[in-house]
Formats: sequence, C-alpha cells, structure tokens
Amino acid sequence: MTGRPAGAPGAPGVRPAEAAADGTAAEPVIRLDDVVKAYPLGAGDVVAVDHVSLDIAAGEFVAVVGRSGSGKTTFLNLLAGIDRPTSGTVRAAGADLGSLSESGLAAWRGDNVGLVFQFFQLLPTLTVVENVMLPMDFAARIPPGRRRDRALALLERVGIADQADKLPAMLSGGQQQRAAIARALANDPPLLLADEPTGNLDSATAAAVLDLFARLNAEGRTIVVVTHERDIRSLVSREVTLVDGRIVADRGGAPATTS
Repeated sequence: MTGRPAGAPGAPGVRPAEAAADGTAAEPVIRLDDVVKAYPLGAGDVVAVDHVSLDIAAGEFVAVVGRSGSGKTTFLNLLAGIDRPTSGTVRAAGADLGSLSESGLAAWRGDNVGLVFQFFQLLPTLTVVENVMLPMDFAARIPPGRRRDRALALLERVGIADQADKLPAMLSGGQQQRAAIARALANDPPLLLADEPTGNLDSATAAAVLDLFARLNAEGRTIVVVTHERDIRSLVSREVTLVDGRIVADRGGAPATTS
C-alpha cells in the first residue's frame, strides 16, 4: 500500500501538490487516505481496494493500470462517489465524499465529475445531441436555451458534429465514444474519470480517443483513466499500478512502497 501521514508532501506514493500562487502547497484535487473497500461474501470479505493512500494534483493525467481483478474499477468508482469506502476517506473536488448523502453525491457528481465508460452508455432512444444535453438537464446549471448550442459545440470539439441528430446505433464505436466524452464534458467538470474508454475499440480508434484525452488534459483538466493500453505512458503524466487492490508502483509520482 502507499503510506503517508495525511498532508505530508513527498511521502511514499504521493506526488507533492503544486504550489499555490501565495507559495503554500495547493490542496490536491483528489486525496485518498488509507482507503479500504471490501465486499462481504458468504466465505468472507473480498477486499477490492486495500489501504490505499494517494494524492492527485489538479491538472494531472493519471493512468491506473493492472490486471483484471486488481481493483481498478472499484478504485475509480470510489473517486466518483459511486462506491463508498468501507474505511478511510476519499476527498475529491473539495468534498469529503463519505459525508455526503446519496442526493448530495449525485449533485456533487453533476457539478464536478465527467464519467466515460467502456460501453459508452448512450441512451439508444435519444439522438446524439440529446444524449450530450442530458447531464445539463439534470444539473440545471446551464440555461435551457443554451443547452443545445453547448452540446453542438462539444460535438464539434470531439469531431462528430455532423452526427448530432442521429441515434447512437447509427454511429461507429469510435464515434459513440466521442459522443460519450462530449457528454462527460457537458457541465464543464474539473474531473474526468474514464473506465476502460478504449476497451471496445480497434487500435487506431483507441489511439485517437486517447489523443483526445491528452488534448483535454493539455487544457488543464484533471483526468484519471483506468486502462489496459500499453501505449498510455507516452500520453499520461503519471501511471499508478494496482495489484490485489494495492498500489505497487507510481511512475511519475514519488516511488510507492508496499507492505
């Protein structure tokens, strides 16, 4: 596991936060302190995330890698507030996720997190532009009269504006994933979390999608991607490796320790 006293920059497995304008250390956009996630089964608990402590600074592009069953998706779900930790604390985008109610978590996600999934999760009965507008309708941060224009601008940004009025089934896999990324950006969230976003794509399309993530990160957005892609190191600023729910390597951050 990665171990550190809370708030100790430079401790094992932790990348020191960028300095704020006044010279003090900036608060990490994501902080996990001794987080455990266990699922009770008849034969005993299955520990998916095992005493993980980790800081992620604003603007980092982090890949979380590891074999199937290593805890990657559970880790991402904890960052998104989809799963709650069994113990430990998860702070992200200024909130202690464990202290929020379910409705509070939903509101926090709408304002702060864009989610991208392997199988796109586009609603089949809505057009592409309507799918991108949907998070705006839920969060209600953007006036109704501006939502379609914003959705079209996001589709233009990801290169599929000409597909706006088609149903998802009419698009290729790569186009559907681009639509899903546009949807994740609908409310301009500071965090973009992606679970195997290229896992259902051919290699050329996967490379194009990862390049899109890199461009979004270059604009200052914090991105955490769970992936099996071997070429991800050339794009990300940091690679965190999980084995059996523990961080065993942290390339780009300070060296991790195991215990």
